[in-house]
Amino acid sequence: MTSYKKTLRGMTVLGALLAATAAHADLKVGIDLSSTGPAAVIGITSKNAMLMWPDTIAGQKADYIILDDGSDPGAAVRNIHKLINEDHVDVIVGPNITPAAMAALDPVAESQTPMITLVGSASVVEPQEGKRVWAFKMAQTDSAMADVMTRYMSNHNVRTVGFIGFADGYGESWLNEFSKFAALRHIQLVATERFNRTDASVTGQVLKVMAAKPDAILIAGAGTPTVLPQRTLIERGFKGPIYQTHGIATPEFIKLGGKDVEGTLFPTQPVVVARTLPADHPAKKAALTFVNAYEAKYGPGTVTQFAGDAAGVYPRLQDAVARALKTAQPGTPAFRVALRDELEHAHELVVPNGVVNTSAKDHVGLDQRASVMGVIKDGKFTYLSQ
Repeated sequence: MTSYKKTLRGMTVLGALLAATAAHADLKVGIDLSSTGPAAVIGITSKNAMLMWPDTIAGQKADYIILDDGSDPGAAVRNIHKLINEDHVDVIVGPNITPAAMAALDPVAESQTPMITLVGSASVVEPQEGKRVWAFKMAQTDSAMADVMTRYMSNHNVRTVGFIGFADGYGESWLNEFSKFAALRHIQLVATERFNRTDASVTGQVLKVMAAKPDAILIAGAGTPTVLPQRTLIERGFKGPIYQTHGIATPEFIKLGGKDVEGTLFPTQPVVVARTLPADHPAKKAALTFVNAYEAKYGPGTVTQFAGDAAGVYPRLQDAVARALKTAQPGTPAFRVALRDELEHAHELVVPNGVVNTSAKDHVGLDQRASVMGVIKDGKFTYLSQ
């Protein structure tokens, strides 16, 4: 055998070995969450849901690498650089706070790595151009939540609303979206006040809002800090309906709020009210299956919307990876591009928090089937209306 033929044969064997290795390469999923710090109430339940994921995705062995950013956008970016440059992941999941997700857009776009975020703000994926084409989002948008909330208000004769919101991006986003849909439904915003997550008193803001004599009051915040303005409203004698945002749907809110949060009206996603959803809701089966499994593992009443969003990432990946594998193998730039492309083509995909239909213009894919109104009744989050 000539030297040339030996070399050619060696190259053929090497190529076959490399192809076989690529065909069995693990799918690497890099995950950044706020498991500690101010956003830990979100990150911990998201992580809990991810720890329930199967160890394969579309038949491919999956390697999950979970890092904590401590609720710090700078740490989140460092984590994402590590996941991309050192761990060579095929996809990023997270972050779960908006500032971190916005900061992550640069490294994921530069490396052409798709990212599925767990934040509420649509600013991470809209408009769908430039670096945002590499970002996807699981949670329903503030806009859709404001839509279902103002529809409910209008149907129940609320004509004037007082607003008390976080003095940050969350509060600003909700003020903008609520104002837009309130105007559409001829609901007048008669007072606007802000408060900080760490405030010990909001009496001044509450008295100013009550002085405007609104039919209802909206508290736009997330987690346990939103109990303070609601408790103050009750103590000061406000008798009208109190609305909160989807950010309250954690067991801690009910535990801290007690009787003062009974009757709270809020928009949410199917997982939070899974057991009381109508039988014909398209996500009820998926939501209830997840809730039962989650609470069997972590305890009754522990599920959150954030856990539901995290749970939905797995079927999103399962769906897209199955198609991307027809084009390329994990561990390659071609696979990351193919996965990004296929994440745009979910069709009527049922996840615990809704039904997903994505496109090149829509990297969320949730419609009104992912938005419902809930009420706190007998110390539980309960379905109220579609």
